[in-house]
Amino acid sequence: MGGDQQQARDTVIVGFTVYAPPDSDVLTTDQFRIRGAVCGVTGEPGDWNHSPFTGTRGPVQFAADRVTG
Repeated sequence: MGGDQQQARDTVIVGFTVYAPPDSDVLTTDQFRIRGAVCGVTGEPGDWNHSPFTGTRGPVQFAADRVTG
């Protein structure tokens, strides 16, 4: 599987949870540079909306993965 170039290689997935500023426009097709590596957005970003206690906007949360190997 994978041909000569893929033989004897392990796939490594490193995942990050990212908290972006309120009202950030993050799409599932976006890529971000995290700690020097390009990572793709995994799944739908979540918006924390407003705090019921303070009324302030919360962050936009999303998962980003870096795949190597």
